Amino acid sequence: MPRLASPIEKLKERYEVLVIGSGYGGAIAASRLARAGRRVCVFERGRDIQPGEYPRTELELHGEVQMDAPIKRTGSPAALFDLRFNKDINVVVGCGLGGTSLINAAIALRPDPRLFADLRWPAEIRNASLDPWFAHAEAMLRPSVYPDTYPRLHKTAALAQSAAHLNAACTRVPLLINFEEPAGGINHAGTVQHPCVGCGDCVSGCNYAAKNTVLMNYLPDAVNQGAEIYTGLCARRIEREGAHWRVLAERTDEAGAASQVSLRADIVILAAGTLGSTEILLRSREYGLALSPTVGGRFSGNGDTLGFAYNADLAINGIGLGVHPTGTIEAVGPCSTAMIDSRAQGDPDLGVIMEDGAIPGAMATLLPAILAAGAKLTGIDTDAGLRDRIEELARVVKSKLLGAYTGATRNTLFLLVVGHDDASGRIFLEDDRARIHWPGVGKQPHFARASELMRRATKALGGTYIPNPVWNELTDHNLVTGHPLGGCPMADDADAGVVNHKGQVFIGTGGAVHPGLYVMDGAVIPRSLGANPLLTISALAERCCDHLAQEYGWTIRYG
Repeated sequence: MPRLASPIEKLKERYEVLVIGSGYGGAIAASRLARAGRRVCVFERGRDIQPGEYPRTELELHGEVQMDAPIKRTGSPAALFDLRFNKDINVVVGCGLGGTSLINAAIALRPDPRLFADLRWPAEIRNASLDPWFAHAEAMLRPSVYPDTYPRLHKTAALAQSAAHLNAACTRVPLLINFEEPAGGINHAGTVQHPCVGCGDCVSGCNYAAKNTVLMNYLPDAVNQGAEIYTGLCARRIEREGAHWRVLAERTDEAGAASQVSLRADIVILAAGTLGSTEILLRSREYGLALSPTVGGRFSGNGDTLGFAYNADLAINGIGLGVHPTGTIEAVGPCSTAMIDSRAQGDPDLGVIMEDGAIPGAMATLLPAILAAGAKLTGIDTDAGLRDRIEELARVVKSKLLGAYTGATRNTLFLLVVGHDDASGRIFLEDDRARIHWPGVGKQPHFARASELMRRATKALGGTYIPNPVWNELTDHNLVTGHPLGGCPMADDADAGVVNHKGQVFIGTGGAVHPGLYVMDGAVIPRSLGANPLLTISALAERCCDHLAQEYGWTIRYG
């Protein structure tokens, strides 16, 4: 595939529209505004990583991890996996052209529509349907379910067995994964794409050009419409300069020497993700930009809870192929394929989804020891009996001797529950880096209920339930999320939020907004969604782009 990013030497001093970030919000803004005939520039702090270049081995994975902890930062600032450690909740985000779309499970779910009646949303969102904007996003992202023509998957069957034990239905999830060969090998956005091979490595980066990341649709569409994309540029702050915005960014070359880049734009769209966009606004406020006092508020981890049904009585095949060629190991399938969905039952704020998952093959060599240790430390064996105990020990030994694709590790189902927290976390700057403060979040009732649900699901498989390793008394029930939301929440006015329903940034108090300054990513979502958020982020970005175009009298050419 041709790379989408331009050489930094071509960067101009001024653009009509500057988009900061290239995940769902940024890619949509770039595509739609380029289709409105505007001169668009995109900044991305990561690299232009193409299919075939994602990590397959433990060593390659190690080089693609950057970690930001209160005491220090480690790893390359352009590494694919960006891990943010905090006292109360840890966050995993993607860093690269395409943002977190590169490393997510590609689940494209609409949330329970009743959640949009929450008063935390602006009135314009509460009183109108987002259906047209969901449809726009779905037309470009092309969700589909795992087809019957593909091999039957053990992990999907295992989740169905758990569902039967819970007296619940197991349904297939819509996935942003391609399962058919496009005509001529070229997809609807003019990009080379191939069908899924079932490797299971979706969350370490698809090496087969099958996953519908924004690298496969919105971003190439933006470039085809004249947008310019530049990687290796990390925006630091923005400031008003006359009738324009000035953006100050930092460029890091291969030797690690930082240099400053500055340019002007008529319109700036922050789409650097929940943490990135909020950090830029917080830093800009320190330099005098008037903003709502609520900047950094209403942070949510989307109720994410993970666990493992370890050493079950049946094969799961939940470890990605990694370096193994397709066909040499039984197909894993996409990372996630199915869900147990309780959202339609009763109070929408109590609804949850439990999904199956696959662990990347790049971690395979580490898993037998890690999971065996987790089972000893916090595991709950859900079945009993001497014979069962002997069989379980034999599988543990087999995995340790022969590797992750055998024994106890092969018989392990990764589980993710998505639900609701109270979205009362706060992002703030410390040592000029974004940190999260949210005391006691892991003790909210949802997380205990989610853990119990996973234990019951594990019991149906005869396995040992291993809760999230960092969610325990010793860590004060610390959490991990891959779905950070909030920090620049939508609201009716600046007293309640940071942006209005159009994504326009409020000035200080009341309803006045900064001209030409927008946020379009997960940061604008003011509450948990109880579903994987990528489709909601995309729908809101589509809606904001439409309102922006109307504001300036532009026409977006869809289709």
